[in-house]
Amino acid sequence: MQAAAEQPHTESAASPAPRSWTADLVAGFLVFLIALPLCLGIALASNFPPVAGIITAIVGGVVGFFLSRCELTIKGPAAGLIVIALGAVTELGGGDAALGYRRALAVGVVAAVVQIIFALLKTGRLGELFPPSVVHGMLAAIGVIIVSKQAHVMLGVAPEAKEPLHLLAELPHSLGEMNPEIALIGGVSLLILFGLPMLPFKWTRRIPAPMLVLLVAVPLGIALDLSHEHTYTLAAHEYTVGPRFLVKLSGTLISSITFPDFSEITSMTSIKYVIMFSLVGSIESLLSAKAVDLLDPWRRKSNMDRDLLAVGVGNLIASFLGGLPMISEIVRSRANIDNGAYTRKANLFHGLFLLAFVALLPGLIQSIPLAALAAMLVYTGLRLASPAEFKKTWQVGAEQLALFVTTLIVTLATDLLLGVAAGILLKFVLHLAMNKISPRHLFSAQVETRAEGAEGWLTLRSAAVFSNYLSLHKQVGALRAAGAQTLHVDVSHAPFIDHTTMERLHDLDFELKAAGGSLDLIGLERHRPLKPHPLAARRLVQTQDAE
Repeated sequence: MQAAAEQPHTESAASPAPRSWTADLVAGFLVFLIALPLCLGIALASNFPPVAGIITAIVGGVVGFFLSRCELTIKGPAAGLIVIALGAVTELGGGDAALGYRRALAVGVVAAVVQIIFALLKTGRLGELFPPSVVHGMLAAIGVIIVSKQAHVMLGVAPEAKEPLHLLAELPHSLGEMNPEIALIGGVSLLILFGLPMLPFKWTRRIPAPMLVLLVAVPLGIALDLSHEHTYTLAAHEYTVGPRFLVKLSGTLISSITFPDFSEITSMTSIKYVIMFSLVGSIESLLSAKAVDLLDPWRRKSNMDRDLLAVGVGNLIASFLGGLPMISEIVRSRANIDNGAYTRKANLFHGLFLLAFVALLPGLIQSIPLAALAAMLVYTGLRLASPAEFKKTWQVGAEQLALFVTTLIVTLATDLLLGVAAGILLKFVLHLAMNKISPRHLFSAQVETRAEGAEGWLTLRSAAVFSNYLSLHKQVGALRAAGAQTLHVDVSHAPFIDHTTMERLHDLDFELKAAGGSLDLIGLERHRPLKPHPLAARRLVQTQDAE
C-alpha cells in the first residue's frame, strides 16, 4: 500500500506453536505488579474506594478469560474513565461521596447492559467510525484533567477549585503551599517514572516502573512515619503528616463489596453518565483491542463483538460488587505482550494474583503513600496530553489539529460527551464546506465490487470519509468472507479521501499481510496529500475524472 510506505509492517509470524501455561503465568504475575498500584490510583482518583479498582481487575481477569476472544488484552480499570467516574460520583452524590459512589455503581450497571446490547447487535465495527484526531483530542483532555487534579495530591495540598481549568490555575499556589515530605515522595516517584525508561541499561526495561515506585515510596513513607499523625517544622513553617496521606482500606475484600443504589437511575444526570460510560468505554475498549491485535506476535485477529460482550458482562458484575468500569486496557496489554504472554490465561492469572494479594496482604496496601499513586496518574496524564501529540496531529494535517484542539477545549470547558460531539460536528462542517463532499455521500459511499477466487476488486466512485467508511468496511468484509485474500481498491475516481479512511486502509493492509494476503491501492498517485504525512487526507487532482 503506497500510503503506508513510510510505516513498514512486521512480517506475519507463522502459526503459534504450543506453549506451556507457565509463559502466561509469568506474564500474568508481571502485569499484576504493574496493575496493583494503577488500580488503586485510578480508584482513588475516581473517588471510589481503593479496593474498587482491584475488584474490577479481578472480575476482568476471570470474565475476560471465559468470554473474550482477544488473546492478549488485559481487562481492568483505565485512566481514560476517571473523569466520567469522578463526575458521576460528584454530581449524583450532591456532596455525599458514599451516596454518589453507590449511585455511580447503578449507572455502571445500566451502562454495562447497554454495552451487552451493543455486542449482541454486533456494533463492534462502529469503532471504525470515530475520527482518530477526535479520539486523541478526547484522550488529551482526559490527560489534562487527570494532571489538574492529581498534581495537588502529589504535593500534599487540598485545592479549593473543582473544575479542571481552575485547578490548573491553582497549581502555582499549591507549589508554594506544598507539604515538603509528601512532595518529596511524589517528586521522587515522578522522577522514577520518567527517568527509568531513559537509562541506557537493558535491565531497566525488565523492571515495571510502577512497582519500582512502590519499592521506593513505601520505605520512604515508613521512614517519614506517615502511619502516625505528627507535625514537623521546615524553614520556620509547620506541616502535618499522618495516615490520611496513605491508602486506606475499609476492611477485607468481602466486607468492601458495595451494592448499587438505583434511586436516581432515571434522572437526567444518571442518563447522561450512562451514555458516557457506555459510549466512551466501548470506544476506548475497541480501539485498545484493535491496537493489541496489531501488536500480537502471531497476528491473531480478535472478535470485537465478543470482546465488547466480555467487557459488558465484566462491567455488570463489577458494578454490582462495587467496582470501577473496565475496558480492554492498552498499557497493561502491551506489558502483557512484552513479558511473553501467549493466551488469555495471562489475563486470568493477573486477576488471581491481585485477589491473592488483597486477601493475604491488605496491610501492605495501606502502607502505600497516596502521593506515589498520584505521581503515576500525573505521569499517565502528561503522556496523554504530551506536546508530541499536538505535533503528530499537526503533521497529519491542519484540519486534524483543529479537530484535536476543538475536542480538547470543549471537553475541558464542558464534558467528554460534548467534547467528542463538537469534534465530530466540526469534521462534518469541514467536509461539507471545505472539502465539498456531496451530502448524499456523507453517510454512504458509492462502492462497486467484484470477486474472482482469491482476488477482490473495490472501486470507489464517491468521497471516502469517516462517516461513510462503514459502507466500504462492509464490502471489504463481504469480499474477505467470500475468500478474497488480495484486495485491489481503486480510488482513481474518489474526489476526496480523509485521514480516517487512510488510517483504516493502512490497518487493513496490515491485517491482510498478516493473513498472507495484500492490499493493492490503485490511483492514489492521482491525489494530492494535504500534508506530506503518508496518512494525510488526499484530494483528487484530476477532478473531471471524479464526476
